[in-house]
Amino acid sequence: MSQIDVQLKDVAILGAIPNDARKILTKEACAFLAILHRTFNPTRKALLQRRIDRQAELDKGHLLDFLPETKHIRENDAWKGAPPAPGLVDRRVEITGPTDRKMVVNALNADVWTYMADFEGMSFAGTPLWETC
Repeated sequence: MSQIDVQLKDVAILGAIPNDARKILTKEACAFLAILHRTFNPTRKALLQRRIDRQAELDKGHLLDFLPETKHIRENDAWKGAPPAPGLVDRRVEITGPTDRKMVVNALNADVWTYMADFEGMSFAGTPLWETC
């Protein structure tokens, strides 16, 4: 049994994989994903549980606050952050909605240095699927 076959032991891909996707989702890629999952899944689960626990605290009325171990920094009047780099002094940005033609035209006509498009607000047609990748 090869090293890759050992890594893929107990791995099951439940969805149908189109032939085009098989170029990317090779045995080696699946073995890599299996290693990542086995290595980091306990940490991922612990972080998700901490998130649930923290949300429960907030739901009970506890407020967000700064870390106690950074109190000395907040109370030190002499502490200052570094000045911004020259390229960050003028940070005019247009924040647009979905990436449709109208929004891109509006962003390009705005008096700003750059714009940020909302790719998460894309329509279902723009959502990455096996068939559209």
